[in-house]
Amino acid sequence: MDNKQNKRSVFYISDRTGKTAESLGQSLLSQFDGVEFSDRTFAFVITEMEAHFVAGEIQREYEASGVQPIVFSTLVNDDIQQFISATDACVISLFNSFIDPLEKALQVKSSHTIGKPHEEFGDEDYKEQMDAIDFTLKNDDGIRTNQFDKADVILVGVSRSAKTPTCLYLAMHFSIKAANYPLTDDDLDNDKLPEFLLPYLDKIVGLTIRADQLSAIRQQRRPNTTYATLKKCQNEVKHAEIMMEKADIFILDSTAMSIEEIAVNLVKEKGLLKNN
Repeated sequence: MDNKQNKRSVFYISDRTGKTAESLGQSLLSQFDGVEFSDRTFAFVITEMEAHFVAGEIQREYEASGVQPIVFSTLVNDDIQQFISATDACVISLFNSFIDPLEKALQVKSSHTIGKPHEEFGDEDYKEQMDAIDFTLKNDDGIRTNQFDKADVILVGVSRSAKTPTCLYLAMHFSIKAANYPLTDDDLDNDKLPEFLLPYLDKIVGLTIRADQLSAIRQQRRPNTTYATLKKCQNEVKHAEIMMEKADIFILDSTAMSIEEIAVNLVKEKGLLKNN
């Protein structure tokens, strides 16, 4: 087996939380020693547009690596599943793998209804995830600092350092209530975290980023502004890092990391994995 074959990208695709696809897929992959798997989960894929986007991500991975990605799908809708099945990946439709033989054995057609597990069996995990997403959306960008005591984690960093997408990823994939606070010019002038954050130091994670990349990101959002200049970005990053180091909080550099990597590192470091 060559080096490329030793490493495989794995995609878990679901019209719900993705936990069933992950559980079954990981159980199957555990049987293959010597292969390093790198995985991504796409949950709540319920429209053709979303399926088209996910299929594009799978296809790009294949074209970049030259090796077939492995896809575990629990999509119920056949039309949505077709987008995934049309990719150059090894696609395993877990839903059809189990439903087809069950239909034959029971001699009854399945309802092919999305969300049946919520309706008939209840799903505390689903409710927990929805609560986390709701909390995260309401506590984005320091909107409600009075609710930070209810957060599982609080991200701080300068503007455009990946706080919001990381928080949403944490909520969607780990059911973590994630709040974030953008460090403003007034905060940075003091070289210390705002007083109201100090009671939550055990929950806080700092995100930093290389100044040149930050400037490039800001130029896309607000081109030709002081906000996006390299000098401004260098100054903000410098003072933010001084502030974080003084507070002795865990710091992650988002420069060369994907949102998934940031989230996973953060979850492991802060011990946020939930054993439900």
